[in-house]
This record gives sequence, C-alpha cells and structure tokens, in this order.
Amino acid sequence: MITNNKLDKSFGPVGTTAGIVIFVVGIITIFSSIYGLILIVLGAFVGFTSTSTFIDFEQKRIKFSNNIFGFITTGKWIPVVASMKIGIEESNVTWSAFSRGNRSLDIEQKDFRIVLYDADNREMLTLMKTDSMETAKVEMEKLSTQLGLFNG
Repeated sequence: MITNNKLDKSFGPVGTTAGIVIFVVGIITIFSSIYGLILIVLGAFVGFTSTSTFIDFEQKRIKFSNNIFGFITTGKWIPVVASMKIGIEESNVTWSAFSRGNRSLDIEQKDFRIVLYDADNREMLTLMKTDSMETAKVEMEKLSTQLGLFNG
C-alpha cells in the first residue's frame, strides 16, 4: 500500500492563489485568443505545483516528490534500512509577498514535521506534516512500526 502525504505548495499561498487566478483568466481568454493557452499553462504550473512524500509500506521505500502541474510526479525511491530513524521537528515558515506600493503580506505557517534521518542523524527528507505535537507523536509511532524503524 502506497500513501501520499501532501506537504507544501511550491510557490507558497500567494503564488498558488495568483496561479489559479491566471489559470481561470486563461480559460476565459482561450475563447477569444489562442494566447489564453499560455496563461492556462503558466497558471496551472504556478497554481498546482506542490511537494509530497510517497511511502510504500510493502516494499519499505520512500519517495520525495515534486508534483509538477499537480499530477506529474518526480523523484526517486529510497529504500528504508534498519539504521534510519524517525523524529519530529517544529516548522515555522513565513511566506512574504510585496505589492507595487511596497506593502508586505506575511503569512505564517506553523506545523510539526515527521522527518527521516539516516544512520549519522542527518536529516534526509520530510515524511509527513501535522498541526499538533500530539498528532505528530501518534503518526510517528504508527510510521515507525509500519516501517520497522526506531524513534530518534
């Protein structure tokens, strides 16, 4: 069984919103001009590109993926070995955008990430994100038993 854990939008919340608006404008414009196709492709790329992690529990492998246009997955599978560990990290990300009038829009995202570490305790990739520490602990226990790993 393969699970898909969605992580982040590649261009942030402001870029995603702008991309979706450009996509919709492209759909409306395509009826009057062929140049609307350019807006559709550009808007779909910016609006729907995201990152996620695929976990294959049966074959014990993990893939970090950039989902281009929201459905074209990239990345390679990494086998899970017994020397790897799982841990929790708190993530504080602030997305900033500036208007033409030089006003800033700051959007803060605080969450907890379940992270895979190698044998030397170096961070390899993010497995999952959750909203609270309690949920992260429960999910970490679940993942560690399913993959046969120790908690870091």
